[in-house]
Amino acid sequence: MKNNNKKFDPITLEILWRRLVSIVDEADASVARTAFSSLLRDAHDYTCMFTDSRGQELVQGTFCTPGQAGAMALGVKKIINSMPIKDYKQGDVFIVNDPWLLAGHLNDVCVLSPIFFKGRPVAFTACVFHHSDIGGRVASDNREVFEEGIYIPVTKLYNAGELNKDVLNMIKWNVRTPKEVTGDIRSQVAANHVCAQKIIEMMKEEKLDTLDDLADEIIIRTENSMRCAIKKISDGTYIHKGIIEGAGTRPDIKIKIRVKVKESDIYVDFDGTSKQVDWGVNVVYNFTYAYVFMAVKSAFDPDIPINEGAIRPIKMTAPKGSIVNCKFPAAVAARMQVGHFMTEMVFNALAKAAPDNIIAGSGGTPAQTNIFYGKRANGKLWHTMIIRGGGMGASSRFDGHHCAIFPANGANTPVEILESDTPLIVEKRGLVKDSGGPGKQRGGIGRHMIIKAPDKGENLPKRTTIALQAGRFIYPPKGIFNGKDGSKAKFLKNGKNADPSTLTFCDSGDKISFISAGGGGYGNPFERDPEKVQQDVKYEYVSIKKAKKDYGVIIEPDSLKLDVKATQKLRKKINSRI
Repeated sequence: MKNNNKKFDPITLEILWRRLVSIVDEADASVARTAFSSLLRDAHDYTCMFTDSRGQELVQGTFCTPGQAGAMALGVKKIINSMPIKDYKQGDVFIVNDPWLLAGHLNDVCVLSPIFFKGRPVAFTACVFHHSDIGGRVASDNREVFEEGIYIPVTKLYNAGELNKDVLNMIKWNVRTPKEVTGDIRSQVAANHVCAQKIIEMMKEEKLDTLDDLADEIIIRTENSMRCAIKKISDGTYIHKGIIEGAGTRPDIKIKIRVKVKESDIYVDFDGTSKQVDWGVNVVYNFTYAYVFMAVKSAFDPDIPINEGAIRPIKMTAPKGSIVNCKFPAAVAARMQVGHFMTEMVFNALAKAAPDNIIAGSGGTPAQTNIFYGKRANGKLWHTMIIRGGGMGASSRFDGHHCAIFPANGANTPVEILESDTPLIVEKRGLVKDSGGPGKQRGGIGRHMIIKAPDKGENLPKRTTIALQAGRFIYPPKGIFNGKDGSKAKFLKNGKNADPSTLTFCDSGDKISFISAGGGGYGNPFERDPEKVQQDVKYEYVSIKKAKKDYGVIIEPDSLKLDVKATQKLRKKINSRI
């Protein structure tokens, strides 16, 4: 399609940009109103976006998931350009969950639609949902992708507006909860419809024949802004070698990353990283890139819009067959157990170059994904998934947030929703005292949750199966610049350690404890403001004992008042030893 080469003055451009953002956010909001799964309605594990006619990402939802959004920017463009634009028909809707094409595992299902205006496709809108149920064996110890659920190549769900019922039926017969899954797919179609209608309305009102001119202006400006931000960091090659724990008895995974900053470009290389493994934590290129991009953008300028222009200055290479660029048919269901760490790896590499732009290790890296399914007493199948965060790492200026799902940007599912969706009972949920890593800025606090399979009542589950995709059980989130580590995660069944890498089976009366890790601290804890430590003790984030040991701060047990003189004396004594 030929562009009109239309120019936009700065005020008009800003107005149109804000309108584009509001359009995709309206599509996003329609999901919250229509989705069946609580993972979508409440945890917000989905992403809406749209592109120009060439497949270049233009806008994504304000509250998107970085792993999906970053991968979609690469994958959706490839899908759109896989067929001539003249072959698209009005009313076409495509569905796909190919992990290597999009967001890295079968659960992330993409629904893609061309947007027609005046008889021509002027844009494309896409919506990726993390479907909690995609069939298959949900444990992270799967050995191949074939075990992990139904694999959907790029397929027409609607052909010129006519539903392909055979595709929908095939999906129904491969999942445990077909009503919820197909309902969520229809929600995706509806979100795309909302986005398309609003874009067409805008084009009519603004008398635009194409979006490509506007897209070019936005993308070029974004690229220039991103490059200006990168130039603030000194040129050089920054290297980090990291370790990610292998679940159970599996060997550790080694990550070697080189971040090269050269003028306004960044080159990230993973040569020397562990090869792919025979269990489900392998990561496809797109998902690795998504969290590398997320780290770079967060470190250099988080306020720059995210679109094609933001990704252009960031190039990444990773050996094929490595854990961060795995080859088909590797098991990938739990790819976040490794993929989420890529942001932390980049931060560690850039720590000396940009100490004020990064954070310490986070207890929500990786996010704890808890999958529950079973059969009720009446024989009805049930299935749900919740995402849980840990303490976020501290920065040079702020303490870490509590219970944050970082870098995945999901939300914690409310207790009431979990209990209404399942037969399970949440007996306890609260913060874990002393879990945040000590530092001048303290790491965020972890969380403890106990779930019970009920042993009485009319709605007893026959058996509950739990699959856990998580980490931080062996290596805690690291502190930085003399900050201390956060606490480790724990997974217990009836008070005893359970294996988080395989399926856990629960009968009536069993109790499962999920304890997330605390975030790492930033800076010397003996430089923390004593009044902040006193406040931490009052809020029960830190115990009186740990206030003295980790921070050199004396708190009176009865009144919880700060003993200023005793604190000064103790800190002077401690500093004389250092």
